[in-house]
Amino acid sequence: MEQAERRKFLIEYLLKEDNQPLAIPRDEDGQKKLLRALFNVRMPMAASDEFLRIQDEYLQEELRIKGIVSIDDLTPVAPDIYLWKGDITTLKCDGIVNAANSKLLGCFCPNHGCIDNAIHTFSGVQLRQECAEIMRAQGKDEETGRAKITKAYNLPCKYVLHTVGPMVYGGLTEEHEQLLADSYCSCIALADSYGLQSIAFCCISTGAFRFPNERAAQIAVKTVSEYKRLTGSKIKVIFNVFMEYDYAIYAELLGANK
Repeated sequence: MEQAERRKFLIEYLLKEDNQPLAIPRDEDGQKKLLRALFNVRMPMAASDEFLRIQDEYLQEELRIKGIVSIDDLTPVAPDIYLWKGDITTLKCDGIVNAANSKLLGCFCPNHGCIDNAIHTFSGVQLRQECAEIMRAQGKDEETGRAKITKAYNLPCKYVLHTVGPMVYGGLTEEHEQLLADSYCSCIALADSYGLQSIAFCCISTGAFRFPNERAAQIAVKTVSEYKRLTGSKIKVIFNVFMEYDYAIYAELLGANK
């Protein structure tokens, strides 16, 4: 089955599942946007074996086309510390961090540009279902500053670590800063407890959660550095950024420009 056939099958399956009589766009870009939107709004539930097989084949081929970047291809800027600008869903390492919301089910907004949306889209529908099982067992919303770990499914990493960073409305407070530090510490400690040898952090709480980028980066670097110093952890840490602005901030903090 070719990629276009897989995409059409997945769209038709999801439209039928939700009883939506939408017309399928003829162009590839329109079909991709529709498929992503259908992934985004789908509630956590089981899917047929055929759907999962074709979905996995489709997502794996999309990943191959985009290209995988391995931590082995990166150059550290300090012992066990890396800085990389790129798409975290293409990064091959042991674990990547997802900036989640308190429901921990991913972003339901169709084609939204947040990292939560991207990770859930390109991992496949299994991720939302696993997160739903975790949340049902927990019986309450995820607390800010904590972390959970799941499989990564169709992503090139092995695991996804989900954390809810603080949301900043009004002025930045010491509580916001402590909660952000808690998110970083919870993720790296959880990764260590599972024996992960590498972890990639996104810029938690920046963007839609409105944490100032520069201060967030300072807290990220300080928290990771102190954790590694106090615990003696040898875990490799990648600070992953998507914007040039954030890259410049981290490069300055990590001395990557020297």
